[in-house]
Amino acid sequence: MKDDAVALAKDGMDKAIDRLKRELSRVRAGRANPALLDEIKVDSYGTLTPLKQVATVSVGDARLLVVKPYDRNTIAAIEKAINNSQLGLNPNNDGVVVRVPIPPLTEERRKQLVKQVKDSGEDARIAIRQARRDANEFLKEAEKDGGISEDDLKRGLEQIQKLTDAEIKSVDDTLTKKEQEIMEG
Repeated sequence: MKDDAVALAKDGMDKAIDRLKRELSRVRAGRANPALLDEIKVDSYGTLTPLKQVATVSVGDARLLVVKPYDRNTIAAIEKAINNSQLGLNPNNDGVVVRVPIPPLTEERRKQLVKQVKDSGEDARIAIRQARRDANEFLKEAEKDGGISEDDLKRGLEQIQKLTDAEIKSVDDTLTKKEQEIMEG
């Protein structure tokens, strides 16, 4: 029963960490990163389609993404979608590929990105604490119903708290690394 509660907490916390890492991979840190374009949807023959499904995105160099469409007829739609994405990118195409230069970040934009990263980190911490709360309630219910002893309840709560502390530290370390990456540019 105690192990079930710990597994429940671990699962919820892992999902929060994964979500945080996905969000952070989309934050532009001044370097070319294909994940930057993951959320872009392209109007392909009247249907909004994820960019990944209509083109390959690769890194040309440290400050350039190259988008190669599977179908050349979608090149204008890809360029338009990137322009309209609110990422501050200005793509250009040569009829074969779309080149997306990644401009250097201004100091003001860096500060906005750091704030965005901190907000994502706080969301992850909240999700981790919610997973802890759910697991603790599960344990307390089990103890109340006679499924586990009071000692097992105490050990389970301690184990879940240690797990929570470790996961929060992981979030903090990830945020620190991303903030440094953004500020270095």
